[in-house]
Amino acid sequence: VQLQASGGGLVQAGGSLRLSCAASGSHFSIYDMGWYRQAPGKQRELVATITRGADTNYADSAKGRFTISRDNAKNTVYLQMNSLKVEDTAVYFCEAALMAYQYWGQGTQVTVSS
Repeated sequence: VQLQASGGGLVQAGGSLRLSCAASGSHFSIYDMGWYRQAPGKQRELVATITRGADTNYADSAKGRFTISRDNAKNTVYLQMNSLKVEDTAVYFCEAALMAYQYWGQGTQVTVSS
C-alpha cells in the first residue's frame, strides 16, 4: 500500500486543520491506520490510531481535540485537529499496519503559530 498525506499548513493557535491520507492499492479496509508526528529534534510519536473495525485510540495530547476517522470507500483516513497549539507543530505521518508490517506516507508539515 502507498500512502499520500495532505492537508498540512500554517495555522494560528486555536485554529483547525484536517489532514487526509489517501491509500493506493486494494484492501484498504483490512489495515489498521494511524497518524504519527515528529517535531524537530524529537522522536516520532503516536497521535491517533483507528483499527479496521473503527476502534480509535489517542495520545493524551490529542484527546478531546483531535478526531481520527476513515472512509473505506475512498481509501482515506482523516485527522481532524481542533484547538491547535504551538506544540502541535510537527511533520505528521500516516501509517498503515497489517500484522507485522508497517507502511508510511511521506508526511505533511503542520505549523502552529502563536
